[in-house]
Amino acid sequence: MTATLDHITTAPVRPQGHRPVGGHARRPGGSPAPRPLAYGSPRKGARKIHIATPHLQLSSKPSALVLRAARLAGPVFRDDAAEYTGLSISTVNRQVGALLKAGLIRERADLAPAGAIGRPRLPFELNVTDFLTLGIHVGYKVTSITTHDLLHRVVGAIQIPTPVAETPEQTLAAIGVSARRFVERWAGRRVLWAGVAVGGRVLPGGFVDHPRLGWSGAPVGRVIAETVGLPVSVASHVEAMASAELVVNPDQKKSSFLYFYAREMVGIAFSVDGMVHTPTAGPPVIGHFPTGPTTLLDPEKSGRLEAAASDTGVVDAALALGLNVTDVEGVHELARSGDATARALLEERAEVLGRTIGLIADIFNPDHIVLGGQAFTDFPATLPTVAKAVKTTSVVPNRDVRVSHSGTTVQQQAAGAVSLDAIYSDPIEALSFTS
Repeated sequence: MTATLDHITTAPVRPQGHRPVGGHARRPGGSPAPRPLAYGSPRKGARKIHIATPHLQLSSKPSALVLRAARLAGPVFRDDAAEYTGLSISTVNRQVGALLKAGLIRERADLAPAGAIGRPRLPFELNVTDFLTLGIHVGYKVTSITTHDLLHRVVGAIQIPTPVAETPEQTLAAIGVSARRFVERWAGRRVLWAGVAVGGRVLPGGFVDHPRLGWSGAPVGRVIAETVGLPVSVASHVEAMASAELVVNPDQKKSSFLYFYAREMVGIAFSVDGMVHTPTAGPPVIGHFPTGPTTLLDPEKSGRLEAAASDTGVVDAALALGLNVTDVEGVHELARSGDATARALLEERAEVLGRTIGLIADIFNPDHIVLGGQAFTDFPATLPTVAKAVKTTSVVPNRDVRVSHSGTTVQQQAAGAVSLDAIYSDPIEALSFTS
């Protein structure tokens, strides 16, 4: 559910013509149509790997519809599932049989009506005890590693500093080792798939251009697949966050929404008709957007959104103002304790972000705006300022603005959505790629 606060409802063949370069990993101071799964090309002597391009949409395949009915309405009877999905009873029966055989759903004989005869009168539900997926969100400073059940719930989670290494491959291998060790804690459960959500542009085959990390053509899909030994899907993290909204709120299919993310990076994604739009040229880049006038933010006068309103930008501004902080949480703590300068700094950040949201919303004109990221959730006292700035900037005076249901776990939910994408899109086919 979303919260309300003052108008805010709070590796295959490389792509032709692209030669990946092993960028230095030290940190410097799309078509909406469904895309097919892509096979990976393992290194010589390595076992066959599988890298998928996520669909990031609500699938209309019969098996996916029945699995979604089990996830959202289970335990559910077959006739009710037919009504829920719009499929015929015979189609539902076939899909239930295939999903039962695969083990993804299970029947609940204990819930059968008294005197009922025959299996169609046995309700079925998602199997949440036997399977897991592995989610990895690679952040600029912090990488989160999670396990998820088939309901998209987080079963376990850890965070590690994003490794700093000489090459992207070394960084990714270190992340993969941590992920493999973490997932080994669930020795009694079958891990079906890994999903990686990462900033920057994701190319076919799981290659990633991430200027902030110094990556160009980094083989994210291949390295993670080889290290963790699972099929892997790789997606841009803001698009993955928008997909997580669809997973939890499938009624969003009936409308369009703009997803706006802000933390260490700033980005947007747009969803319409139950599908997250992925431009062929990669996700929209908005970090360079002009901030408009600032008083406390952006002491270097860059005039750019990400430099001014990111966590690092806020900390830089706080230090320039003489505040004794080492991270953005230190700024939050000062503001909570009554420091007027820290509070004014966070209010200005909220105003800058709100103005940007209003301008971008006027371009896309979505039915809803969903705000995600710790810039909104870690200090919610500034949400009314965001709402006011959106209202006074946009030509539409009363836009529907909401805070993501994911709250402070938005990165975990994004990685989970990517890890479950293949299973939710075509469950029977997805299981054919798992060991």
